[in-house]
Amino acid sequence: MAAKVMNVRMTQTKQSLINAFFHLVSKKDFEKITIADITKGAQVNRATFYAHFTDKYELLDYVMGDSASAAIVKRTAGVVKFDQDSIHQLVLAVCDFYRPPNIQCRSSYVGLVVPQLKEKIVNELKEYLSKSLEDIYTADEKNIYVPIFAQVIHEGAFQWATGNVTTHKEDVAMRVALLVIGGFHSSELTLR
Repeated sequence: MAAKVMNVRMTQTKQSLINAFFHLVSKKDFEKITIADITKGAQVNRATFYAHFTDKYELLDYVMGDSASAAIVKRTAGVVKFDQDSIHQLVLAVCDFYRPPNIQCRSSYVGLVVPQLKEKIVNELKEYLSKSLEDIYTADEKNIYVPIFAQVIHEGAFQWATGNVTTHKEDVAMRVALLVIGGFHSSELTLR
């Protein structure tokens, strides 16, 4: 029982550190945010912060990785499949990931994290796609197709998220899903 209470407390503390961080990045440049700022906002001491994260960069990395995974799980309901609807949902998950609600980030934060955001979400896409293609492709074929599919899914959603495409995100998701699934079927026919 004591372990369960301790785990709940640790989870709540970690979440309060994350919430304090999000509050700060909407008001202050990332470079100027200190551990003291975060701990003050979370109402914990420095030792508590360091029990969870080594520095603010690890906190940022944790937030991004957790967000990428959560976006995919939310859109796919945790079901791993390789079909048009699943690819459609993956594109929407990437759109969600780049457009988190109620977080207005300062330009320094966005400039610092965009490359890291891409890496996090593309890695999550690769993991999902690799699992979904487990019984379809050999390891060598997956090594070719998984990164390509992940990049196509990411790029379609990223173009929408950055405003380079003014089409509704559902439309973008449908087009990307058709491209990925169409390419998949074309490669299957060509190899036979």
